[in-house]
Amino acid sequence: MARHLITSALPYINGIKHLGNMVGSMLPADVYSRYLRQRGHDVLYICATDEHGTPAELAAKEAGLSVAEFCAQAHDAQKAVYDGFELSFDYFGRSSSQQNAEITQHFARQLQQNGFIEERAIRQVYSPVDGRFLPDRYVEGTCPHCGYDKARGDQCENCTRVLDPTDLIEPRSAISGSTELEVRETKHLFLLQSKLQVEVEAWVAEHEEEWPQLASSIARKWLTEGLHDRAITRDLDWGVPVPADTWPELAAEGKVFYVWFDAPIEYIAATKEWADADPANRDYKAWWYEAEDVRYTQFMAKDNVPFHTVMFPATEIGTREPWKKVDYVKAFNWLTYYGGKFSTSQKRGVFTDQALETLPADFWRYFLIANAPESDDSSFTWEHFTTTVNKDLGGTLGNFVNRVLTFSRKKFGDEVPAGSPAGEAEARLGEQIAELLAEYEGHMDSLQYRKAAAALRALWSAGNAYLDEKAPWLEVKTDLDGAALTLRTAMNLIHLYSVVSEPFIPASARTMRSSFELAGDTATWISPEQAKSLDAVPAGTPFTVPPVLFARIAEEDLQSYRERFGGTETA
Repeated sequence: MARHLITSALPYINGIKHLGNMVGSMLPADVYSRYLRQRGHDVLYICATDEHGTPAELAAKEAGLSVAEFCAQAHDAQKAVYDGFELSFDYFGRSSSQQNAEITQHFARQLQQNGFIEERAIRQVYSPVDGRFLPDRYVEGTCPHCGYDKARGDQCENCTRVLDPTDLIEPRSAISGSTELEVRETKHLFLLQSKLQVEVEAWVAEHEEEWPQLASSIARKWLTEGLHDRAITRDLDWGVPVPADTWPELAAEGKVFYVWFDAPIEYIAATKEWADADPANRDYKAWWYEAEDVRYTQFMAKDNVPFHTVMFPATEIGTREPWKKVDYVKAFNWLTYYGGKFSTSQKRGVFTDQALETLPADFWRYFLIANAPESDDSSFTWEHFTTTVNKDLGGTLGNFVNRVLTFSRKKFGDEVPAGSPAGEAEARLGEQIAELLAEYEGHMDSLQYRKAAAALRALWSAGNAYLDEKAPWLEVKTDLDGAALTLRTAMNLIHLYSVVSEPFIPASARTMRSSFELAGDTATWISPEQAKSLDAVPAGTPFTVPPVLFARIAEEDLQSYRERFGGTETA
């Protein structure tokens, strides 16, 4: 048994996330966590809402709430949606926690002590109309690199380049829209990443061969361009305060740490939040400090890769303390909506709360993972979604479960029939199942989600092919024991499917497994060798026929979804 630490990129607090956010970090992390737990590993899956920075302040202002009130409400709203998707966080924290403030300040003090933080006077955008300095996202304008006219002062969403507010062309205040901006001098703390470049490069070189190309190429690009010293404080009312015992002048001015300095530290802090809830049995440092036996996997979309592969490791290295650094970075491209961006204002695309109101979580979980944007961007369309759900879930898996259990109950009653001993067809099936299951395990172990979904589909299809070959509806007329054997074998396939499908479709997997009255039955993983025998459900086991697992999405439903969410290709 291994120890696995898993984190997914922290979702911003400013509103419910769309399907692209879900498939870009949290859902694949959940699928992997579930799989590892089934395999018997010790898993800790940590996430949290990212509550600092300008998005929180701007969203709170728009909602007419204090930032603290807004964040508390938004955290609860997001958590409810993630519960609906059955994301199996061991802990879902908040970056505004006291634990994060304490650990972030500790990191800053260590970096200062080791010569990696420097106080510098800089020229920063100031708005006379707003009466304040405008940090990062409080300034909007045109990206100097790609020309995108809605770039923010910290990063361009379009080309993903990291920016400073003074880089923007035709800048404007995100508060008032004023273009009457000035540049004034103020003091901030800088993380001297340039002094850490050699060490970060050596660390990346040690790990990047194992990472997927998307993650390694982005990290390498940043390193090739050279690490620049970056301001890690901001002029905001909300955030982790600069500690007065180390920087009294800046603390008196109300400086707080930059969100991208404290947000990754929240992974550690959220683990401490989890541990503090049961201090007699939990120790956050066992996962993060001198934790050489821990395998740490991070999940994120490609825009977060630079911060996780360069900036946060530089921060950890600079403390000169043995904090756990990531072993494997699973990065994803974008999920688009009909080739364009999800947009709340334009009512384009499906957001996660709307998804749960429309169809069961397992429909979304399966489709998103089976079409995860791993090697390239992928596009959500209702046509593709409907075809996938109806064919794979409804036609292949759901139909198999329904026809096997319904037919067996009709012909043999409410217990698994005995019938003949397993024969040649069952032996061939067992070998095929073992081979497909080993393939599925391999893809899950290597975090190849599309390939894993294809192998899972192949397992489901093998059951249908066996049923078609044996044709128990004909067997029952001439060979009752043979028909009973076929159905007993098929029911064991259903039980197997309930176990191996659990990471993808947990609710449906539970329904399948609960169809059989097996004392002490769990979703513990079944090895390929164990699966060969197809005998986990013995003859005489009582069973029930569940309701239809996956209701078919009709053409009229498809049309209504297109109209509600917008369903046309972008130009």
